[in-house]
Amino acid sequence: MNVHQPISPWREGYSLPQEFYISQAIFDEDVRQLGQTQWLLVDHESRIPQQGNYFLFELGSESVIVIRNRSGEVKAFYNVCRHRGSRICLENEGSKRVLTCPYHAWSYDLDGNLRSANLMPADFDPKEVKLAPVHIGIFEGFIFLNFADGTPPDFDAFVAPFRDLLRGHGLKKTKVAVRKTYPTAANWKLVVENFFECYHCNSAHPTYCSVHDKLKMLAFGAGAGSGDDKDMKLYEEKLANWERFSSGLGYPVGMFADEANSAFFQSGNRLPIADNAKTESVDGNPLAPLMNEFSDFDGGQTGCVLNPLSTLLVNNDHAIFFHFIPKGPRSTDVEAVWLVGEDAVEGADYDPANLMKVWDVTLTEDKTITENNQLGVNSRQYRSGRYSTQERRIAEFVQWYLDKIAP
Repeated sequence: MNVHQPISPWREGYSLPQEFYISQAIFDEDVRQLGQTQWLLVDHESRIPQQGNYFLFELGSESVIVIRNRSGEVKAFYNVCRHRGSRICLENEGSKRVLTCPYHAWSYDLDGNLRSANLMPADFDPKEVKLAPVHIGIFEGFIFLNFADGTPPDFDAFVAPFRDLLRGHGLKKTKVAVRKTYPTAANWKLVVENFFECYHCNSAHPTYCSVHDKLKMLAFGAGAGSGDDKDMKLYEEKLANWERFSSGLGYPVGMFADEANSAFFQSGNRLPIADNAKTESVDGNPLAPLMNEFSDFDGGQTGCVLNPLSTLLVNNDHAIFFHFIPKGPRSTDVEAVWLVGEDAVEGADYDPANLMKVWDVTLTEDKTITENNQLGVNSRQYRSGRYSTQERRIAEFVQWYLDKIAP
């Protein structure tokens, strides 16, 4: 369909009309708007520790080279030669002394400046040719990109709500322990909606539910603003007691959730995992050495929804970040990356299989759930459904999407 054609009406408190989950034209506009208006979490600095180390990030038709230059700074450039447009880097990651186009051998330094271009006319000035930069921001060791043609959104304003919440967690001094991608045959909005509610958790995620406090799951199962008012009220006293304990160890506490009219639709919280649990593991026992600056485990987890495509979970001994990469109208890559302290030794201090177990099981279940959701949405019989009281955060997300992203 054409985005200028009439779209089925939407009712507040209901899921989106079918077109928003299947249309190529709407998907293309979604990707354009997300790239322009959001800072997208793409990876951690530890992925490229040495000068010349690089990786590629792709969004829609764009490919970006994220690379560490000779001064140790992280730079980002469109993966497009300034000669006739060929891709420059063809491998997903690696190391380069120079960036050389495989087509006509134009080469660029690690700051994107043209170094050589053979047999060019006498009036050609190589100093005027540079790789096109992509806006980049770094916070707590995490790399973010923005694809705005002009001035990007204020990065300091984007990360400001999380500065205190992540204080002392040691995220800059971590490394990637394991990463896994879950290709999901579903629209990115269905993936986000699934991630923003725990209405489905009891029926679909037995492992995840066994790890977390049952009342907390009802009150804040998918983060701040995701639970029923009655359950949140019941959980208040238990949460207040834990916050006093955690604050006594020096940890930050608190939570917030943006309203639908916000720029980035962010939320954050620190919550205890479960009684006697030190970390988010099957048995509650640590999976890696304590990685923060605090003297002991408080059994808490910090959840940060940086925007609908980027989420970070931080335990005392490890962290996980998730990013949802739209690939097509009915295709999304869900990538999860597990981090541990930079000095932790695989096999001695942590076991990758144990580290990822809870979320590997959960994300595999989510893949099935969301793909089944897409198959049903594809039907002629799909109609927008009303959200439950445990899906309020999705209702707000849909309002945010329609206001900030949708054509």
